[in-house]
Amino acid sequence: MLFPAIQPGQTWHFAVSDEHSLYIEECGNPEGIPVVFLHGGPGGSCEPGHRRFFDPERYRIVLFDQRGSGKSKPHASLENNTTADLVEDLEKIREFLKIDRWVVFGGSWGSTLSLVYAQTHPDRVLGLILRGIFLARDTDVEWFYQGGAARIFPEAWQHFLEPIPESERDDLISAYYRRLTSDNEIVRMGAAKAWSIWEGSAATLMPDKQVVNHFSDPHIALSIARIECHYFNHQSFLRPNQLLEDMDKINHIPGFIIHGRYDMICPIDQALALHEGWEECRLRIIDNAGHAATEIGISKALVDSTNLMLEIIA
Repeated sequence: MLFPAIQPGQTWHFAVSDEHSLYIEECGNPEGIPVVFLHGGPGGSCEPGHRRFFDPERYRIVLFDQRGSGKSKPHASLENNTTADLVEDLEKIREFLKIDRWVVFGGSWGSTLSLVYAQTHPDRVLGLILRGIFLARDTDVEWFYQGGAARIFPEAWQHFLEPIPESERDDLISAYYRRLTSDNEIVRMGAAKAWSIWEGSAATLMPDKQVVNHFSDPHIALSIARIECHYFNHQSFLRPNQLLEDMDKINHIPGFIIHGRYDMICPIDQALALHEGWEECRLRIIDNAGHAATEIGISKALVDSTNLMLEIIA
């Protein structure tokens, strides 16, 4: 189903500003169709398995860790870390690698960033492959962080609430933001693990300890929690409903949307709303899946989409 595991052909630590250096890797066919992988979070990272969604004989595969994420430095930094900064970083990477146009592939927050980038630079995008659509509206954030998904995962939700006194639970994003930016390392780390484990607990249709363990890793938890909370506390640095309002800029670009029917982190109505305004898009709903790209139905649909995209843009 997935393509065989491969190693990067080249890696870089690429300075995009005075304080931020991004980890970038390239693999596959240097003469192939360029594709860039945008990880989730914000604050997640690219992983070796992410290379396997693409045919290495036909794609030139670019993966990188966004500001403050993964192997990029400084770790978990919030300074000059906004959506506009990430869009500029993508352009700097594209120019650094001497790529004219590329396919953009993103899941969850990666779908958000993919859309913002495409709407900002539509002439640089050959096609879009998006998974687990996150439109970053207040209602989308409130669903997961202010009690909607709690009705499905009440036990995990109780663990998420533990670091926050009852008097502050009417605005959990703000309450967590205060702790995740605290000078007290123990407070920061405790909040980070609670935040990240909540996300991992809801990511799959069936409970998956491997996913939860990944999210509970201290290095991963700190960047996911701090950077996600930073973005959500600032409305993801987007104007209200920006992604849907700006679809006229990219509805001519070919695209695929893959979304799990039982996605509890990013409910499926977001995928349907995006699809309605996108003439050249194909929507595939995976009936036996939640949010995670590692779920079998979603993984297969993503590989199918990367193969079909080659036929569409050939």
